[in-house]
This record gives sequence, structure tokens and C-alpha cells, in this order.
Amino acid sequence: MAVPGSTGRQTGGLRSLLRRPGSSRPASAVRDEEIVAELYREYHRPLLAFVLRLTGGDRQWAEDVVQETMIRAWRSADRLDDRTSSLMPWLATVSRRIVIDNRRQREVRPPEVGDGPLENLPMADEMDGLLRKVVVTEALDSLSPAHRQALTETVLRDRTVNQAAEYLGIPVGTVKSRVYYALRALRVALEERGVTS
Repeated sequence: MAVPGSTGRQTGGLRSLLRRPGSSRPASAVRDEEIVAELYREYHRPLLAFVLRLTGGDRQWAEDVVQETMIRAWRSADRLDDRTSSLMPWLATVSRRIVIDNRRQREVRPPEVGDGPLENLPMADEMDGLLRKVVVTEALDSLSPAHRQALTETVLRDRTVNQAAEYLGIPVGTVKSRVYYALRALRVALEERGVTS
């Protein structure tokens, strides 16, 4: 199989690193760095050109695929056939499998997004709610008992002014007046505590 970008030949450098005289096994004294360096020297550019087409021009992804391919080639150095004219067909097959695996992983996993959308998402902060309750409770406690009672019956217990007047046993006008002044006093008490509407 001809792979675009391959030279169709392998220089003696990698071939000599992959075998000992009379054997297809790598010499035990060969340093890993020499094999990796020779793999990159001979195949990085043609393999990158090939993988760029597989990744639709995504250079970062292509570089990652090439790097993973080179790592797999290095790990498989003892199984590579040094008699072939080029390792490019083997490298291309490995790269293609890596790209396919990456695509499958991306399809299974939801797309990644940056933190941008999350920064504007309102988050329920329990501490803020708790602090607000404490401040409102303190502000209510600062009201006179009559004003606090009028607000409790009309606002917190959701009674009409007539129902609150009947429950408290006072005239409707008195309940209206107490609610009016209680709300004004509550607004001032909240402003003093740093709560503004």
C-alpha cells in the first residue's frame, strides 16, 4: 500500500538500529533515544502529512496522533520487520486506528466546553441565602412587637388585612397602619444592615 508522503525506502539508520547482524531483533545495547530519534527523523514529516488529512487539518490532534504512533512503534521495535523497505504502511495503519479510536471516544463523551459559559451561570449559593435569612430575622426583631405581629400575619401567613384584623382582634385600619409603618421600619433596618432592594 502506497502511503502519500512516504519515500518508499528506509535509510539504513533505523534498519540498523532495529536488528543485530544476522537477527531481526534489536540489539540490547541500542539506546531507546536513538530509535525514537531515528523514527522521528525518517517518518515524522510524511506521517504528519498523512494524519493531518485523517484529522481534517486539526494540527494539534494530528501531532498527538503522530506522537502516540511513534510511542507504539518504539514499544513494538522488537516486532517490526527490518526487511521491509519502509515502516510507513505500518505507521499509517496504527495512526488510522488511533484516529478512529479518538473519534469514537469523542462521540461517546459529551463535547468539552471551556469555563466561559459556566462563569455566567447563576449558582445557588446556600451561604448567601443563609446570611440573608439571618439579616432579615435581625431586622424583623428590631421592629416593635405590634409591627412585627402585623407583618407576620399579613406577609408571612399570607392573610388579608381583614383576616389579620379579625385574628388579632383589632380594627382593619390599625392593621393597615401597622403594616405600612412596619414595612418602612423594616426597609430602614435592612438598609442599615447593608441590604438594598
